[in-house]
Amino acid sequence: MIGPGLLAGLGGPVWAKFALVGASLSYAVALMIARRFKGVPSPVIAAGQLTASTIIMIPIVLLGHGTANLFSASPPIWAAVLALALLSTAFAYILYFNLVASAGATNASLVTLIVPASAILLGFLFLGERLELFELGGMALIAL
Repeated sequence: MIGPGLLAGLGGPVWAKFALVGASLSYAVALMIARRFKGVPSPVIAAGQLTASTIIMIPIVLLGHGTANLFSASPPIWAAVLALALLSTAFAYILYFNLVASAGATNASLVTLIVPASAILLGFLFLGERLELFELGGMALIAL
């Protein structure tokens, strides 16, 4: 992600590059920590992780946006937020921690390699995006 931009002479904000590296490091640390919870049921681990992240995010949201419009969203927006929280986040973490428990942290980390390839293929199939040689080469490297 950073390498091609540097080779092509593309600038971009430095904080974005640090955010990318920080996200990668965070993911690696999370996998190492997940190994320690082998005997704990997956829903308990997921609930603990989501509770901790909520506690961390509340002050950030309040400092950044205040409380003026915090609860002014319409019911469809709250339904979308609830569906995203339960289905796409909580359920996904439960599946993820089940995978870590059954296949190990190293094998579970390999699942993340599928995300870019599936995004490229879905964009090609459903959004009419062009499939370039660069993307095909990346998917070939992932397949190895």
